[in-house]
Amino acid sequence: MSSKRVANWGNYPSVEAEMLESRDLDRIREHITGTSKLIARGNGRCYGDASLSKNIVSSLPLNRFLSFDIKNGVIECESGVMLSEVLAVCVPNGFFLPVTPGTKFITVGGAIAADVHGKNHHVHGSFSNFVEEIVLLDETGRFVVCSGTREPEIFWKTCGGMGRTGIIISAKIRLRAIESSYIEQTSYKARDLCEIMELFEENLSSTYSVAWIDCFAKGQKMGRSILLLGEHISGENLPIKYKNEPLLVHQEPRLNFPFTAPSSTVNYLTVKILNALYYSRQRGKVSKKAIHYDPYFYPLDRINNWNRAYGKRGFVQYQCVIPLEQSKTGMEKLLAEIEHSGQGSPLAVLKLFGEADPNAVMSFPMKGYTLALDFKVSERVFSLLDKLDRIVADLGGRVYLAKDARMNAEVFGQTYKKQVSSAKFASLQSERLGY
Repeated sequence: MSSKRVANWGNYPSVEAEMLESRDLDRIREHITGTSKLIARGNGRCYGDASLSKNIVSSLPLNRFLSFDIKNGVIECESGVMLSEVLAVCVPNGFFLPVTPGTKFITVGGAIAADVHGKNHHVHGSFSNFVEEIVLLDETGRFVVCSGTREPEIFWKTCGGMGRTGIIISAKIRLRAIESSYIEQTSYKARDLCEIMELFEENLSSTYSVAWIDCFAKGQKMGRSILLLGEHISGENLPIKYKNEPLLVHQEPRLNFPFTAPSSTVNYLTVKILNALYYSRQRGKVSKKAIHYDPYFYPLDRINNWNRAYGKRGFVQYQCVIPLEQSKTGMEKLLAEIEHSGQGSPLAVLKLFGEADPNAVMSFPMKGYTLALDFKVSERVFSLLDKLDRIVADLGGRVYLAKDARMNAEVFGQTYKKQVSSAKFASLQSERLGY
């Protein structure tokens, strides 16, 4: 056990915690049964306080691969294995993650607990759809083996349950077969919100789709965006320059943000300039190119410690989803509120989700549009986010728990009708929101 100050990727909030870092399952079990409240934590890449508590069990020592069925594309590993490590093993063997979020530096356990989604939710759903089995250590110290057909109730409470059902020890994941590690990326430049939504809905058959959106644009330019579609390139269609290494694995990050920047670095002017430059860098309406999976899926992973750019107070990421029939009205209201506040996000991402999984108890996605934003911590930002919460809740949407650090219990209760509760496994977030 060690005592340390702990924060997740947003560096807000932080907590003084007793942390158990052990791969001895007997010791972990004894700790669970002998501690009143605790939570599991992986690599700390969630943005808020969902994996923070005064007592933390780190899953990082649980970092072994257990099996790899190459014939059927099923990999089994402990919960502390990171997605980057899964990719390093599966890509050379012709497989890829079936669903991946915007960073590969999260653990398998964290991906399950948050039921992460990616750029292909409209086609393939979220991470839990590809989890074949979980081994869970519950609050009584019992090892539970669960799946969609074996103890399905605990399985579906664990997928998206934010660690409230126990400590995930290991999991079996079904992978996606690929012929190369390259993506054919097609970029469309959209002049406003109507056009970007039309482009999303015209390209529902595309495997991957995501849009960068300028949250500073107003008037007729509101919602101007760049849509990035993606498809895995087959071996026969791979450009000649990539044929010698068709299944090339990502490299470790070469760049590093060396210091914590002054809080004034991220301000109205710098963010507005960055947004304008990003939109203008694509000159034509449509652009196509072959690109490695790493910059397509994980553009920010190329810079170590990029979270330092927001200053000592840290930042919050805000991600919401609004039901499809309300999405255009909702996005207009959200963007207008953000623009009016003068607190635009340096990185704003728009995606279109498919149907919600009827089995999932607390999974975030629902059919509709989701918007993700970054804001440096300030009282003005919290006031803005309270207003965004109200818009989202009134339209039947919800806020993503893996990125939440400040939502109130009333909004949570209105937007998450089903909840997972536990007296043993509790985080700062669950105590704040009362679930």
